[in-house]
Amino acid sequence: MSYVALLRVLKQREETQGVEAAYRLENIDPKAWYPIGPLLDLMDKLDQQVGYFGLVRMGRTIFNLSHEAVVSQALHSARELLEGFDALYHRSNRGQLIGGWRVLRFDPGTAEIEKTTPHHCAMEQGILAAALQAVGCPAMVNQSACFREGAEACRFVITSSITDSRWSGKA
Repeated sequence: MSYVALLRVLKQREETQGVEAAYRLENIDPKAWYPIGPLLDLMDKLDQQVGYFGLVRMGRTIFNLSHEAVVSQALHSARELLEGFDALYHRSNRGQLIGGWRVLRFDPGTAEIEKTTPHHCAMEQGILAAALQAVGCPAMVNQSACFREGAEACRFVITSSITDSRWSGKA
């Protein structure tokens, strides 16, 4: 699904990614599994050509295409979402040593979550923001640490004005 999202984000694929990459993207099967390496390379190019906001948009698109229907029906709070985020990640990514997610802190209207996945943080930030919106908890998602800058893992601080049961899951 990530390749499909990349197609949606890129409007002028040949200019941004090159003819060969655009051809590969045009010929993908949205239901097939693909190795992560080429996707990470394309995300690097997207980051260089379009930047941070292109990657955030890609993350939102990935969530909307692959997870939104399930999340909006099955989950009812930010707590449920964040505590199940690792399972959501592993539902869409296969392989060994692919990293994961864990909640470090969860308080009223704020949480901190850690990721050890190889994906670009801005893309993951877009996925998190869209997922929180899907459970009725619009939130600010800010990165406080990044493995690309030498940290052991990436961390996101999530803040929301929502503190009722939509956040905590408790009535």
